[in-house]
Amino acid sequence: MNETPIHPQAPDPESVPSGRAQGRPIGSEMQRSWRPAQQARTLAISRERVIFAACCFAGLFAAVGLKATDATIISPSLPRMPPPAARVQVADTAVSRAEIIDRNGEVLAVSVRGLALYARPNLLENPARLAQQLNQILPHLSRAHLLERLTLDSNWVYLDRFITEEQQTRINTLGQIGLGFEVAERRQYPRGRDAAHVLGAVGADGQARGGVEQWFDERLQASRAPLRLSIDIRVQRELREAVEAQRALHNALGGAAVLMDIRTGEIIGMVSNPDFIASDLTSATAVSMFNRVTTGVYEPGSTFKLFTTAMALELGVTSINGGYDATRPIQLPQGRSINDDHAQSRWLTVPEIVAFSSNIASAHMAMAVGRQRHREFLERIGMLDRQSMELPGIARPLWPRGRSWQDVSTMTIGFGHGIAVTPMQVVTGIAALTNGGILYNPTLIALADGESRDGTRVVSERTSDAMRRLMRLVVTHGTGSRADAPGYFVGGKTGTAQKLDSRGQYMRGRNVTSFVGAFPMNAPRYALYVMLDEPHARAETGGHATAGLIAAPVFRRIVERVGPMLGMTPEIDRAVAIQASMALPFGGRPSRVSIPTSAPAAPMAAAPGASRPTVPAGPRANTAPTPAAQGFTPTPAPIRRTDATVGGPRVQLVNHPASNTPPGRDATLAAR
Repeated sequence: MNETPIHPQAPDPESVPSGRAQGRPIGSEMQRSWRPAQQARTLAISRERVIFAACCFAGLFAAVGLKATDATIISPSLPRMPPPAARVQVADTAVSRAEIIDRNGEVLAVSVRGLALYARPNLLENPARLAQQLNQILPHLSRAHLLERLTLDSNWVYLDRFITEEQQTRINTLGQIGLGFEVAERRQYPRGRDAAHVLGAVGADGQARGGVEQWFDERLQASRAPLRLSIDIRVQRELREAVEAQRALHNALGGAAVLMDIRTGEIIGMVSNPDFIASDLTSATAVSMFNRVTTGVYEPGSTFKLFTTAMALELGVTSINGGYDATRPIQLPQGRSINDDHAQSRWLTVPEIVAFSSNIASAHMAMAVGRQRHREFLERIGMLDRQSMELPGIARPLWPRGRSWQDVSTMTIGFGHGIAVTPMQVVTGIAALTNGGILYNPTLIALADGESRDGTRVVSERTSDAMRRLMRLVVTHGTGSRADAPGYFVGGKTGTAQKLDSRGQYMRGRNVTSFVGAFPMNAPRYALYVMLDEPHARAETGGHATAGLIAAPVFRRIVERVGPMLGMTPEIDRAVAIQASMALPFGGRPSRVSIPTSAPAAPMAAAPGASRPTVPAGPRANTAPTPAAQGFTPTPAPIRRTDATVGGPRVQLVNHPASNTPPGRDATLAAR
C-alpha cells in the first residue's frame, strides 16, 4: 500500500492564525480615536507658521514701500554716486603766518586757507583719461604734467597744492577712485611784482625763500601781529615801472633802484629787475630772483668820486677852493693809463673835478690822502665790510686785500674802479654825506612816529654842506643835467663802469651805468640810487650808453613822481633864491635854475586810512654867502705830475706855484 508523505503546508494568508481570536485588530479602536486630534494640531501649527511668514513679508514690503515713497515723493533726491573722496571742509582757524604790511598799512603778504589735491596712483584705473579730465578743471596744470604725476610709482603724490572749493566739487563729480583732498595754506601777495625782492616768497611746501619772509621766518610764525615794513608800496610801484621801462628801452640785462630816508636809514623803496611773481615760484628763474641791490656787487664808477672828494675835504688835504692838475693822462705800468672821458686838459678846481668827473684829478686827490688813510676812510663809511640789514644773502664787497692794495689801487679806487660794492652800500654812504655826516645802517622795518636811531658820524657837518653844494653843481653844470627835476633841487653824481670778463679784463661797450643823489639839496630828505646793467645805445643818445644819458633821466622821472607821494611840493617860487644859497663858482659861469613851464604837479592824496610817512626836518644849507660864493681864489694845493710813470710805492707830489702863472697850469708842466 502506497503511503503518501506528509509535508507541512504554508499557512493561508487569509486564515486566522491559530490561537488568535477572530475579529478586529488589537488597538484598532485606539488608533481610530487618536489620528483626528493629531492632524488637527499639525494643521494648526502649519497655519500659524504661514501667518507669521506672511506677516514678515508684509512688513518687509511695507518698509520698502515706505522708503520708496519717501525717496521719490516725500523727499525726492538725486541718485547717490559713490565719490572716491569725501568733501573736505576748510577749517575756520587762524593761519600759521602773520601778515606783512607797508608803512601805511597796505597788505603786502597774507596767508589764506584752501585745499590741496593729491592722488594715489596705485588705485587709478585710467590715468590718461583722468589727466585729460583734470586738465579741463585745472588748466594751469598741463596734461603731460598731470599724466606724469598720475603714473608715478608711488602710493601718494600731490597734484595741486591749492585749489578752490568749486574745483573740488567738479573733481568730485568725476567719481574717480584714488583722488583726495586735504586742508592747505597758501601765501598770497596782492601787489604782485611790486615788492618781490623785498618780500621774498613762501613756497608751496611752506618754506620761506629770500627777502623778509626768510629773514623774519620765525617771527612771522610765532606772532600773529603784522610785520610793518618801512617801504611805501606806492613808491615801490613807481620805482619798478621806471626801471623796467628804461631797461626795456635800452635792452639792458637788468636794473635796480633804491630810495632811502637819509634821516633814519629807512628804505622807502627797493627794486631789482628782472623780478618775479612771489605767488607763483614755478615761473621764477635764478636770474629773476637775484637781488641786484644787496646780492650783486659792481664797480661803482664815478659815483665813488664823491667819497674821494669828501675824504679829501674831511682830512684837510684840500679845500673847496683847491684843485689838481688834469693836463695829461697818468701813465701806469704795462702800458696802461688813466684818462678823462670829458677831458679839460687843464688844472681843475675841486668843483670842476666833481662836475666834469675827472678821473685824473680824482686819482691825484686820492694819492694826496695816501693809501692808509684812504682805506681807513672807506672802512669807516661802510665800503669795505658786509652791510647789516634785514635780508639774507648780503654780498661782501671786493677790494684789494693786504699788500695787494698799492698806489695804483688808491688811484683807481679814487674814481670808482678796482673795488666792487653793492648799490645799497653806495646809497647808504651818499645818505651819510648829505644828512650832516651821520651813517645809518639801512633798515626795512618802519620806525614808530618820533622814534630815532643811533648812527655813526663819518664826516663833519661842514664837509656834508660842501658835498651837497658839489652834488648840486653836477646837476646844474656837469654830467648829471638830465637828472634835474624842477623844484626839487636834485644833486648827485653819474657813474659809468666797464664790466670785467672771466679773465679780469675790462670789456669795451659793456657798462654798468648809475646815478646816485639826494633831494632836495637845500634840505635833503631822501637819497636815491638808479642803476642799469649793460644798456645799449640808441639813436637819441647819440650812440652812447653812459650814465648821464641812461640813468640820469630815470632819476628825474622817479623824483617827479614820488615827491608828491611823500608830501613834497616843488619849490618854484623860491627857486632862484634857493639855488643862489647853494651856488659855487664854476668857471665864471652862473648856476642854472630849472623852472617848469607848466604848473607843478599837486601832491598825490594818500590812500584812505593810510597815514602819510612822517617827514623829519632835513638839514638846511646855510643861506649866508660863503667865501667861495663871494669870490673864488684858488689856494696852492699839492698836485701830481701826470707825465710821470707810476712804478714805485710812493708818488712824488709838487706844489702849485704861487706865481703869476694862470690858475690851472703848473709852470713846470706848461711846456710839456
